[in-house]
Amino acid sequence: MAQLIELKQRFVKQYGGTGSDISVFQAPGRVNLIGEHTDYNGGAVFPAALTFGTTLLVAPREDRKLGFASTNFTETFEIPLDNVAFSEGDDWANYPKGVVWELKQRGIDLSRGYNFLYHGEIPNGAGLSSSASIEVVTAFALLTLEGKPVDTVQIALWSQHAENEFIGVKCGIMDQFAVANGRKNHAIHLDCDSLKYELVPFRSGEYKLVIGNTNKRRGLVDSKYNERRSECEQAVRDLKAAYPDLTLLGQLSLQQFEENEGLISDETVRRRARHVVEEIDRVERSVEVLKSDDLVAFGQLMNGSHDSLRDLYEVTGAELDAMVDAARSVPGVLGSRMTGAGFGGCTVSLVHGDSVERFIEEVGSKYESATGLKPAFYVCDIGDGVGAIKEEA
Repeated sequence: MAQLIELKQRFVKQYGGTGSDISVFQAPGRVNLIGEHTDYNGGAVFPAALTFGTTLLVAPREDRKLGFASTNFTETFEIPLDNVAFSEGDDWANYPKGVVWELKQRGIDLSRGYNFLYHGEIPNGAGLSSSASIEVVTAFALLTLEGKPVDTVQIALWSQHAENEFIGVKCGIMDQFAVANGRKNHAIHLDCDSLKYELVPFRSGEYKLVIGNTNKRRGLVDSKYNERRSECEQAVRDLKAAYPDLTLLGQLSLQQFEENEGLISDETVRRRARHVVEEIDRVERSVEVLKSDDLVAFGQLMNGSHDSLRDLYEVTGAELDAMVDAARSVPGVLGSRMTGAGFGGCTVSLVHGDSVERFIEEVGSKYESATGLKPAFYVCDIGDGVGAIKEEA
């Protein structure tokens, strides 16, 4: 825990005190194995928590102020607890501020001020849920320190609502849910409408998950994310002619969609809807093949997912496509796809352990030649969701 000792020293240097009253919490990043752009359509997703994420050190203050600092950014912020509002100038601190605001909306007023120090291991803007990790770890820490009930499903919902309403990003529930409820060596089969979920063992055997970071930054608020959401809402409106009670595309089976897709007059909107319905079907099939440890079939479903995101949903872009194309050319790769919202960010590939070094070398070289960008790779394990770090750990 050498790193934790360094973080505590950093905390004391930032805020003073002896460090004896510091509590430590951690939340992971997440990777979505399959099921992209289905969450806000009330469909199924299949994410997993990673073994790296955000560490939070927090200690109480004597006044009613909140201090925010991060090892990843130079800016620090001090905010009056009784006047928490979104401010463009507060940059990354708006994420934890949003959680404090959300708790107040839920009738949980903090009894005192706190100092926070965040240490993020998730590349910012990579699409591995750095914002959800910050939100969830903040909510878990404050509920714990205030002696309130800690319900990780509730934490996921509150964190999502904070991002929707305080930050202004209309994200679905998946990121916060995976970060809050992950389990080591399991993926989460989550129905985003009902929030029913099942932990599915991910027995990858000799295969490794390799995340490739395109290092093409993307901003969710500025991307076409909200445009895709409105296209899906338009598809629902058109399909109401056949299904008057329909509110989300995820409520349709693939067969129901295929029988009525002609009701969607706009060809682009029809393609968006087809991706969503087919992608939900791919999630369900993925769960079945993984329960029987059929990694080859799962890899094929990963490939189908990326191709649909590229051709029907159009959210991949040149960088993600170049990385996936390069990945699929390496022997020992069962499947490769973009993961996250798209428009940059990361890919996830299922790679035989013996091929990992070759994969990183060849994909890195081909990708850099194609795009001029230098990628980064992370060989991943699936870890646990949010929790407290005990001193003896």
